[in-house]
Amino acid sequence: MTRPIADKAEVSIDFPDKFYMGSFARESRYDVTADAGGVHLWIERLGPERRKVGLHLHYYLLAGMLEAMADAVRSDSSIDASQRRHLAAAARRLEAAFSDDQSNPEEK
Repeated sequence: MTRPIADKAEVSIDFPDKFYMGSFARESRYDVTADAGGVHLWIERLGPERRKVGLHLHYYLLAGMLEAMADAVRSDSSIDASQRRHLAAAARRLEAAFSDDQSNPEEK
C-alpha cells in the first residue's frame, strides 16, 4: 500500500562516470515492505517528471543505521520539537512491533 509523502526526500547516486539526483515531495508516494531478508523502500514521483527509486536494506545494516540515526539526532539540537515528537512516536511503534514478535529467540 503506497502512502503520500508528508515532507520531502532527496536521493543521489554517485557513480564514477555518472551522477543521479532526484527529489520526492508531496506529490510523491512511498511504500515499505518487509520479508525474511530485510526491508524494501520504494519512493515514486508521479506526473510528467515520473521517477522511482528502490532500496533494500538487510536487517543488520538497518539496525546499524538506526543506531547511527539515534546518535545523529541526539547530537543535533536544530531538530524542532514537532519533528522530534514524530520521530520518537515512530521509534516507539517500531519497538512495539518487535516486542510483539514471538519468534525472537532471545526473548524466550
